[in-house]
Amino acid sequence: MEKDLLIIGAGPGGYETALSAAERGMSVTLINGGKLGGTCLNAGCIPTKCMVKDAAVVSACRSCEFGIADANLTIDFNKVISRRDAVVSQLREGIAGLLAKAKVEVVEGMARFKDDHTVIVFDHEYSAENIIIATGSQSKSVNAEGADAPFVMDSTAILQLEYIPESLVIVGGGVIGLEFASVFNAFGSEVTVVEFMKNIAPTFDSDISKRLKQALAKKGVKIITGAAVKKIEQTDDYRVRTTYDLKGKEETVESTDILMAVGRKPNVEGLDLEKAGVEYSVRGIPVNEDMRTNVDHIYAIGDVNARLMLAHVASFQGQRALNAIQGLTDEINFDVVPAALFTDPECAMAGMTEEQCKAEGVAIKIGKSFYRANGKALAGGESEGLCKLIFDAESDRLIGAHIMGAEAALLAQQCCDFITLGVTRKRISEIIFGHPTLSEVILSAVNSVK
Repeated sequence: MEKDLLIIGAGPGGYETALSAAERGMSVTLINGGKLGGTCLNAGCIPTKCMVKDAAVVSACRSCEFGIADANLTIDFNKVISRRDAVVSQLREGIAGLLAKAKVEVVEGMARFKDDHTVIVFDHEYSAENIIIATGSQSKSVNAEGADAPFVMDSTAILQLEYIPESLVIVGGGVIGLEFASVFNAFGSEVTVVEFMKNIAPTFDSDISKRLKQALAKKGVKIITGAAVKKIEQTDDYRVRTTYDLKGKEETVESTDILMAVGRKPNVEGLDLEKAGVEYSVRGIPVNEDMRTNVDHIYAIGDVNARLMLAHVASFQGQRALNAIQGLTDEINFDVVPAALFTDPECAMAGMTEEQCKAEGVAIKIGKSFYRANGKALAGGESEGLCKLIFDAESDRLIGAHIMGAEAALLAQQCCDFITLGVTRKRISEIIFGHPTLSEVILSAVNSVK
């Protein structure tokens, strides 16, 4: 075979796995069908977090808490764009440098299978002993008239905007939709979120979802839940009219712009997977715990296997696949994964929700604490927040952490460590937490359990 390993897709799962494989002594070909870094770097995680930071600075300057005499700010959106693009470009160049240093062969173009060991890019064939598919995902839409019209933006298209929308309707109240809602609300857009489920952020614990809805509403974001979009159309004056069903009644909302943010679907088309004998469907490529497909030497990691669409999950699935190729075992626990929602306020979680515990019949104890009682939060003008910890009643181990408030993602990561290591409530209560820090909300929640 030409190489030890061939990877299709250069997102976090693809390029990080390629680097790790090269470090382990494998010869590697990486097929890059877009821009290095994939969706996460170029049209997802990183550019949106740049805008989240810009929005946070704007919100802080407009706050009456910090002694700013004149809060009549003018936002230069061109600077927002240029800073964002510079960060993305710097990171992309860094990835290219790492791959070159590791002697990973990077091939530009779209790959399609010729057989189970060979892919074709343009007219050139590349073969390897093992193949990892890491082609990611793309935005999906709702089944409604006009949903695929040219004026309906997806999460990639909205990053191409060169202006701040006067008003913005966002179809979908998940992670992507809510982050853009928070950002453009801070920039001055009139934002309306239309969500089909009864709660926004439906994968989060309901206590967090409900509090986040209240917090965003206070900032002026209009949120409509339990609403099914039926039609999207452009009016005579080029505004967008969105029609939705709410409890059997037809309602409409008009805006200058609209974003479709109802999730993502695996990129499985155009790969000619059937020629390699790989089973797949519109839901993605099924894999076992080693990320192995039905073809023994072909693996699928990241969004394309649709197990959990998070960049950090893709990277660790790549490690699992490499270990399987080399006959190694690991202790990666894919049941405990931190997830964050970078709204204002921030939300994050790890482990089981209260709803999941009830559904599975797990007896639990719950501890809660509030940011308004935390000295560091008050000093920073960040008193909006909740920390909710869930403990297994029998073992006393932490099994779930759900946080809304400043630095929620970092705090949830700390809790993720506790959950992964099987730490008990008593053990956490005996760990010294620094003061004054936001992490003390964790200790307060632990000590609140009765």
